[in-house]
Amino acid sequence: MTKRRDFIKISALGLGGAAIATSGLNFAGSKLMATPQGGEKVKGTNLRRFPTYCEVCFWKCAGWTYVDDKDEIVKVIGNDEDPHCNGRLCPRGTGGPGMYNDKDRLKTPLIRVEKNGEQTFREATWDEALDYTAKRLKEVADKHGPECVALFNHGSGGKYFGDLLKAFGSDNIAAPSFAQCRGPRETAWIATYGEAVGSPEPTDIRDTKCLVLIGSHIGENMHNGQVQEMSDAIDKGATIITVDPRFSTAASKSKFWLPIKPATDIALLLAWIHVLIEEEIYNKEFVEQYTYGFDLLKKHVKNMTPEWAYGETTIKPDIIRKTAREMAQAAPAVIVHPGRHVTWYGDDTQRIRAVAILNALLGSWGSRGGFYMKESAHLPKPKLPPFPKPKRNWRDAYPGQYNLASLALSSGICDATIPSSNRDCSFKAWIVYGTNLPLTLPNINNTLNAISHLEFMVAIDTMPMEVTGYADVVLPECTYLERYDLIRTSPHREPYVALRMPAVEPKYDSKPGWWIAKKLADKMGLGDYFPYDDITELLDWQLKHIGSSLEEMKKIGVRKLERESGPLYFTKGEEIEFNTPSGKIELFSNELAAENFDGIPVYTKHPQPPQGFYRLIYGRAPMHTFSRTANNANLTDLMDENSVWVNPKVARLWDLKTGQKVWLKNQDDVVTTYPLKVRITERIRWDSVYMVHGFGHSKKELSRAFGKGANDTEMITKVMMDPIMGGTGMRGNFITFLTEKPEEVES
Repeated sequence: MTKRRDFIKISALGLGGAAIATSGLNFAGSKLMATPQGGEKVKGTNLRRFPTYCEVCFWKCAGWTYVDDKDEIVKVIGNDEDPHCNGRLCPRGTGGPGMYNDKDRLKTPLIRVEKNGEQTFREATWDEALDYTAKRLKEVADKHGPECVALFNHGSGGKYFGDLLKAFGSDNIAAPSFAQCRGPRETAWIATYGEAVGSPEPTDIRDTKCLVLIGSHIGENMHNGQVQEMSDAIDKGATIITVDPRFSTAASKSKFWLPIKPATDIALLLAWIHVLIEEEIYNKEFVEQYTYGFDLLKKHVKNMTPEWAYGETTIKPDIIRKTAREMAQAAPAVIVHPGRHVTWYGDDTQRIRAVAILNALLGSWGSRGGFYMKESAHLPKPKLPPFPKPKRNWRDAYPGQYNLASLALSSGICDATIPSSNRDCSFKAWIVYGTNLPLTLPNINNTLNAISHLEFMVAIDTMPMEVTGYADVVLPECTYLERYDLIRTSPHREPYVALRMPAVEPKYDSKPGWWIAKKLADKMGLGDYFPYDDITELLDWQLKHIGSSLEEMKKIGVRKLERESGPLYFTKGEEIEFNTPSGKIELFSNELAAENFDGIPVYTKHPQPPQGFYRLIYGRAPMHTFSRTANNANLTDLMDENSVWVNPKVARLWDLKTGQKVWLKNQDDVVTTYPLKVRITERIRWDSVYMVHGFGHSKKELSRAFGKGANDTEMITKVMMDPIMGGTGMRGNFITFLTEKPEEVES
């Protein structure tokens, strides 16, 4: 990239060289550093165990880290008391020690400098790196205002840096998991039920009689507790209906697999709604008592018959009717799963609205076997000075747009970083915590363009990911196995708390996220917002307020609390007021209508692949989390590269063979940097191809991941924005095959 901010390869200085042994810091209280202490001795072994919760994915299963008498991590297993995992971790969770032992880890702070006319990194002490970061952030604030600083975050430590940024005077805090993943479903659920779905989703799969997965890859995205409950439900005879252009793992366990034509999901959902209403097999009692807008919905879907939907979806009318009746027969113990990664075609809020409406017609919300009423533990918060009120935020860059987005848009902040005459202030500095933006945000060139216009960027990460090569300062965080973090209070059937504590000292010169944020706050004159010397003081204070203590949690790891919000399910005839304009479940959304959007979902045709091109569908693998685990030795042993799934009919047209390497080229003539292998299979429709996300890393410092497979994000140059909440629809990109290496591609 020939711009001011060159990409810098992180050399042995920050990886395998003579990393600085000590930080040179003399902060008061820094000697504590919340180091591991003791650990419970495992009877009959030389092992000690320490409680943790996993950071390899957002499910955050609680577990135990086992350490031997040489202070080496031996294994991580699940905590039997944890409802997220029930004592069983997925491959990612058991592979966690691979992060700790990875020799490619970031080892010491790095500062961008120019040497002999070229930009490079040099090692720095923590004191120096934090001084420099504080100075540069304050310079941006003095020149442009603190509101021109933004935070991108993903993971537990994002809370610390979010508090730091708010104390600084900016609330421009974005997580890619919103605009690039779950945002449309949260907006849709709020518009329908008056509350978001949240994580984990409150799906009562263990007691369901019918589970409908429409693009939700349970078993491959490894939502641990849900995978276990689905297995139990199948054993008890539950019907599984999977709608997917691909024969997924879930599809292989299903009574019905509906290989839908991509981009026609709303047509199928509306046809299902039509069948329930026209055959009068919806839950009449539930609909009459709890919903608003039924007559409008009935009129809307009058002509959306299975025969009409067949012409759009290629799903036969009798299958549409049979599956609708299966749902109705199971109701209210039925779940049409809201999904997780739902940013597909730009009308995603309306598609998930149709899912929410379907659940309402079946009476599943608040019903056993449908959706339970979740509850979280509530911990006291320390008294902090009030955060300064920002003079402006990210919404000012989009006047009148995305009013229903409940969180900041990462793609929106990225776009608003590029100078424009339409904006008073573009973003001038980024704090990037735990998210690899070039492999996360669609349209890589746009992301790099935004980065090139920054005056300052600091990246906090455990690994030398693509994003760290563009930073001015790189701060190495230790892994979750080496640190304390905030108490996990994720919602579930009953409120639980879980402790993460270090099992070993941080390797090299890496530090916990809480420590980095606190020390940076101290240097910026914001130390009052972190009123503790060591995070253990905060954790113990919070735990004592709920009748526990840090010492107790070190021994048990997970503690269940009593429900305070009432029963798990609605009681028959119970009067309930929903947090919507009508006070009811809104089949017709007044909130959407007030913003001049359709109150009931409307099906719109989407572009189809041109001749010789195929729709790109991407997904997850059970042993990997996005791009962040592609270098983990424990997990690359299970899968070290992705492949492209190709239907046999297409393979014959192109004379492709299984195992053959090809490059992909999209509709905008963008070619993957690296090739990937062909997998010929009947498990994908002829009009589509499929690949697992998170491979094709361009960083040579990632010794196991470099150049392995292809990066699907490179192919996502066409983004269809959801006009309701700003989600980035990414499944409107089409690819073709190149069987020979393009001359312009260098590996």
